[in-house]
Amino acid sequence: MTKTPPPPADSAATLLPPKPTAAELGYRLPAEWEPLARVWISRPHNAETWPGCLPQAQAEFDHFVRQLSKTVTVTDVAELGARTDDSWARDYGPIFVKDAKGHVACHDFVFNNWGGKYGSAAQDDAVAGKIAAFLGLPCWRHQQVLEGGSIEVNGRGTVMTSEACLLNTNRNRALTKPQIEALLHAALGTKHTIWLGGGIAGDDTDGHIDQLARFVAPDTVVAPRTPTNHMCHQALEANWARLASAKDQDGQPLKLIALPMPQTRTYAYPADSFGPGGTNPLPACHANFLISNGSVFVPIFDQGTDQEALDVLAHAMPNHQIVGIPSRHLIVGFGSLHCLTMQQAK
Repeated sequence: MTKTPPPPADSAATLLPPKPTAAELGYRLPAEWEPLARVWISRPHNAETWPGCLPQAQAEFDHFVRQLSKTVTVTDVAELGARTDDSWARDYGPIFVKDAKGHVACHDFVFNNWGGKYGSAAQDDAVAGKIAAFLGLPCWRHQQVLEGGSIEVNGRGTVMTSEACLLNTNRNRALTKPQIEALLHAALGTKHTIWLGGGIAGDDTDGHIDQLARFVAPDTVVAPRTPTNHMCHQALEANWARLASAKDQDGQPLKLIALPMPQTRTYAYPADSFGPGGTNPLPACHANFLISNGSVFVPIFDQGTDQEALDVLAHAMPNHQIVGIPSRHLIVGFGSLHCLTMQQAK
């Protein structure tokens, strides 16, 4: 991990008014395979999130960061003096957008702990603003809830998301589906939305797209599929059917590539401040990968699907180096590599 220099004394975000929007100023959310300047993280530290295995999760995370640092500058938000409630930087970090001249700006949306599931997230919700201030970037501060793991773009005008998450009343209760689409397009510079349905077993995000379908090229999506006896089969096949009939921003069908899905593991959670505990399924999924400057970091879970998933992605992205990252303990926190990172456009 590269040490971050202290911010300049006059470093501050320029808070932008709601109008004109990012899209009206020519900003767009780049696809993840476009050049990155930095990846933001918050090292796992919450023992309630990883009960009984925090040191093992930290060891997996540290290995991941060492590999990731070979491709990009990696900065822990703690280096800015920011405290976090938890480590899911994807969902509370700033969403970075870029214009045609290479200017970078960002969005600071409300983070409400995935619909208020885990109490207050005030420290996490403040992180996006602190990063924007450190970088001195223009920043749109929104009153709506939006998590980075709930959106996926192809860099050409299409955004994918899920109804189970963005239409959930625990996020933006007053917004209709057309209003949410308009919000996405205004912030991300997109013009077309692909909606999937529900999420996988054990996913406490209400169906984040980074567990369901990922762009690997402007016209190509990888998505998990399972045998009929898998507990996620019905939900994933319903999403596959939607993808099979979906079109991109130009009205063209998508190329679909199936990813294998690990067999569902469970974990016995102790009682904690949020509930009585119990044995719950873990949302292990190879689709939760991170693309960084020519490499793809893929969560693997010591299962028979690991090598098949790496091979599928190597074929789908032949110009990228595919790196498997052990994530058996990280997934106990209900997320893995993509969830734990937020990329900054270059």
